[in-house]
This record gives sequence, structure tokens and C-alpha cells, in this order.
Amino acid sequence: IRGDRVSTVAGQGRFGYGSNLRLVKGAQMTKVISIHSFRGGTGKSNTTSNLAGQLAAAGNRVAVVDTDIQSPGIHVLFGYSDDLDNTLNDYLWGKIPIAQAAHEVTDRIAVNKAVEDGGALYLIPSSMKSGDIARVLREGYDVGTLNDGFRDLARDLQLDYLLIDTHPGLNEETLLSITISDVLLLLMRPDRQDFQGTAVTVDVARKLGVP
Repeated sequence: IRGDRVSTVAGQGRFGYGSNLRLVKGAQMTKVISIHSFRGGTGKSNTTSNLAGQLAAAGNRVAVVDTDIQSPGIHVLFGYSDDLDNTLNDYLWGKIPIAQAAHEVTDRIAVNKAVEDGGALYLIPSSMKSGDIARVLREGYDVGTLNDGFRDLARDLQLDYLLIDTHPGLNEETLLSITISDVLLLLMRPDRQDFQGTAVTVDVARKLGVP
């Protein structure tokens, strides 16, 4: 995970950024792809799940992290209900290591598409429990802990790709995701507000050197 750009994002405060990320899987770095949109309803989670499935089917080890903690939902696309245990929230609050929040979903894609040898797909969902969402909205969380979790996850699962399904808009959490990304995939709807918001996001990404 390339983290040499983390220090370029200003601000510590409540969402203080942790140490720089740099993780090598053997001789190959884990590639981080953030899928983002300025507004909701663009098909971001559908795109993330489909891309993850294609990468895993091609023989890669892939994890999807749902960092849209305020309004999660990608778990539904993998057939999970809303009462999931072992979520990203549990890791952020120090209850479990992040690897314990990784649910293997390789069999879900193998139903419709052959998975090449070595391919694996993991989902790290956010909690849909109302109390957990209310706690995030009330207390927030330490983005530095999330930062460390990405590194640990890539190491523990020996990932080729880490896909981050972000929260819409621009805030400190999404800036972190953009900053550590090798690739930023932006989705938008063809309307004026999305054009303007996406243009701001593109400008931020360019200043951070993210392709």
C-alpha cells in the first residue's frame, strides 16, 4: 500500500491520520483502488462488488472494505442480512483484529463464474445495526486506526487488491482513502451538481497525485 502521500493531507484533530502506509506482498505491493462518488445513488457499491468479483475470478486475492460507515449496504449484494457480526465497526472500536471482520465470499461469485486457482474474495462490512450507526454519528472514529487496519488487512490476507467502497462526498475519511489509493474510480450522474462535485474531487485527486 502506497502511503507516502498521507502526510500531504492537512489536519490531525479528531480524525487524526496515522503513520504512512507501505505494504509489500512478497515482492509485489498490494494495489489499492478506491471507488467513490460525490453523491449517493450512482451505483458505486454495485460497481465495487462487480469489479472485486472479476479480479478474484482472475486468480487474485481481493478484499472489499465498506467504509461507508454512516450508510453501509454493500453486504446485501453478497447475500448477507443486516444482523452481521464481526464488522469494521468492531475493529475500529478495538473489539477484534480487522482480519476477524473479513468474511470470505469467494463461493458467492463461484456460483456464476469460475474462479481461477489462487483467487479469493473477502468482504469487510460495516454494521447496519442502528446503535452502531448512531455511535459512529455521535462519536466518530479514529481515521488513523482505519489507516492501520488497511495495512494489517493487506498483510494478513496477502492481498493483491484492496478495494475501498467509500462514503459519498468529501470528508476526512474519504480523503484518507483517496490519498493511499493507487487508482481512484469516480462515478457520477449526468447532472449539474454531480459535474461540479466530481470536478472538485478530481482536482483534489490530482493534487494528491492519484491517477
